[in-house]
Amino acid sequence: MRIVVTSNGADLSAPASPAFGRCPMYVFVDTETMAFEGKQNPALNAPGGAGIRAAEFVIEQGAQAVVTGNVGPNAYQVLESAGIPVYLFKGGSVGEAVEAFRDGRLTSPGGASAPAHAGMGRARRQPLSPAGAKPSAATSRAEEIEELKEEARELRKEMASLMDRLEQLEGKK
Repeated sequence: MRIVVTSNGADLSAPASPAFGRCPMYVFVDTETMAFEGKQNPALNAPGGAGIRAAEFVIEQGAQAVVTGNVGPNAYQVLESAGIPVYLFKGGSVGEAVEAFRDGRLTSPGGASAPAHAGMGRARRQPLSPAGAKPSAATSRAEEIEELKEEARELRKEMASLMDRLEQLEGKK
């Protein structure tokens, strides 16, 4: 079976990416032979519609299943309409994601696991309010603080993964 794993690199040892539509790479893997092919995500820097474009790309590449950290509603709908199941993987390498898939340890979210535009991160964030300004009704200061703390936690995890991989490549681990 040909599956695709969202990734931060082009091979089986690369860290799996938690994002679907805006991950840097897709690693397509034959689950029987473990032959793989890394391809850049053509939708990574799209100003909008990245999830849909990414879903169309993996379909065109012959993926029969998707393994990712999260998938938004638009991408999920495109994949579902093509009959391609989505499975969630919450951290580790692409190879570990494939093994978890082969062993039947991954779950299907049964729908989107992230809100629309979740992968846009800083690109979509409204600028911070100037000092002394009252927070808008849509986003209170406390909500913004919590969002920033969560983003910082995610960035720390990604940075740790990148540093581990760099150390592996440099032969320090």
